[in-house]
Amino acid sequence: MLDSVLGKLARQHDPNVLVGFDTADDAGVYQLTSELALVQTVDFFTPIVDDPFVFGAIAATNALSDVYAMGGRPLSALTMVCFPEDGDVTLLEEMLAGGLSKMVEANCTVIGGHSIRDPEIKLGYAVTGTIHPQKILSNSGAKIGDQVVLTKALGTGVISTAIKRGRADINWISAAAASMTTLNKAASDVVTSTTPGFTIHAMTDVTGFGLIGHAREVAIGSGVSLQIYASRVPLLDGALECIRAGLIPGGLNANRAFAQGCVEYSSSLPDDLVTVLYDPQTAGGLLICVGSAHAERLVSTLHNSGVAAATTVGEVVEKQDSRIRLLP
Repeated sequence: MLDSVLGKLARQHDPNVLVGFDTADDAGVYQLTSELALVQTVDFFTPIVDDPFVFGAIAATNALSDVYAMGGRPLSALTMVCFPEDGDVTLLEEMLAGGLSKMVEANCTVIGGHSIRDPEIKLGYAVTGTIHPQKILSNSGAKIGDQVVLTKALGTGVISTAIKRGRADINWISAAAASMTTLNKAASDVVTSTTPGFTIHAMTDVTGFGLIGHAREVAIGSGVSLQIYASRVPLLDGALECIRAGLIPGGLNANRAFAQGCVEYSSSLPDDLVTVLYDPQTAGGLLICVGSAHAERLVSTLHNSGVAAATTVGEVVEKQDSRIRLLP
């Protein structure tokens, strides 16, 4: 809906806008000098776990991710909070403390914010970071022959649905919470490191549109197609069990309805495995298109830097009728 509305609006022509909303990228980039640009993003949502501290940490991790996905360094943040007028102030304090803990970990300073009375709790952040104008990692630069690396396991959407319905195993909850509160800082630091250095052509984070949706954006923006090996995609414990039990979030169905027309796959692929690739993620991992000569070393370096789930899940190929091809 929003995409159709934005497409009708007149574009502002500012030469300092290096990345706007034309390419569905993760954050906007505005150039200040020949060596400095701002990376700006905003994100907020309703609680997806019961623990208010963990919810705050997830909200901050999720908001920070878009800056990391561009290859930037978070600098400052503004808090956005909606809270009931008669709500328990202890819950509000715990939420904000959880968010602050992740901002401190990211060396990102919370400098203010805005709050409104709302019967439904919501929390998020507007984050500003910095980046060199020549070192932006957009989602539209993938090259044929690149290997596609994913840094976090999928499944937070279906597990969050299981939590809301009171049907989540405690081990599933713990694993999902750990994933959603792990910053993409370590992975981004590896990608942007000049020593040893990697040939990275495109990068995005996997969030609300799921792996397929964000892979589609990379493919369209880059004028290529992506082959994804479904069996290689890392999954959180409980993800497939949730799907088999029918614990499907509305966002997953919306993602599938929107993107499946550009996806080709064999009927021999299990439907639960195909389904989880559409699962909307919160604070998901980075999807990285790296030159094939550097792919193995990148994954190894990510593992050594604590990004244990990092896996090569596919490759970039010449543009085909199907933007995404799923293979076993």
